[in-house]
Amino acid sequence: MNTEEQWQVSKEAAEAYERHVARYILGPWAPLLADAARLAPGEHVLDVACGTGVVARVAAQRVGLTGRVIGIDLNAGMIGVARTLPRPSGAPIEWLERSALDLRIEDGCVDAVLCQQGLQFFPDKPRAMREMRRVLRPGGRLALSIWNSTGCYNTAVGAALAEFVSGEAAARFCASRRAPPRDELERLAADAGFADVEVCVARIDVHLPKLDEFALDHLAATPVAPVIASAHPNVRRNIGIAVMKQLVAYSDGDGVSYPEETYVLTATNQL
Repeated sequence: MNTEEQWQVSKEAAEAYERHVARYILGPWAPLLADAARLAPGEHVLDVACGTGVVARVAAQRVGLTGRVIGIDLNAGMIGVARTLPRPSGAPIEWLERSALDLRIEDGCVDAVLCQQGLQFFPDKPRAMREMRRVLRPGGRLALSIWNSTGCYNTAVGAALAEFVSGEAAARFCASRRAPPRDELERLAADAGFADVEVCVARIDVHLPKLDEFALDHLAATPVAPVIASAHPNVRRNIGIAVMKQLVAYSDGDGVSYPEETYVLTATNQL
């Protein structure tokens, strides 16, 4: 099973993704990616691997009513949920179910391409990078984020899955954190024809609510959801307790707050 197939999820999982993953894990990063792209009023923006649209909605607010935003994701469940959410203030958003390897939009039609935590899932990364450059206007900008480590929370969840479920479940859950290193990112962008390629490390503190509950809610939003749902209640309870115990040092009263890092790659299309 390839990475792309691993992260096809059901409609129910996509709804859980919006409630938990988009809100707590990815949402706090979305404004930083918009900042990195230097979005301006009136611009046209493409969000690749948009999920339920957390970055696209921030972009819509940044480019305003005279702008335009397109959100593309391969997963029908994610796009379905994105279409049901309230429209944000600002630009209209068009939601399309498409692959990052075949965007099927015209050459040079957007000012900025955003991609938050999507590149690691693409089975042909060089092709995806070429597609993102193809749709950029001359001088257009790419802003792409990708994890630079498994992180303490995902490590804790993976360890709990390995102990109480299986090593396969742990590996599938942690697949989203298996990302190219900095030098490979730079090479991918340069080989695709991008200029002004820079990779920096962005850091924030992420807050998650009570972990014995949140970890299970999070797992319900991933491809391992069916395995967790069919597990004995004691297994599910043990997973939640184990994650909470492993991160007790980060307790902040109503959950945990822990430091997280990601790579942010920026580049321009200079024809």
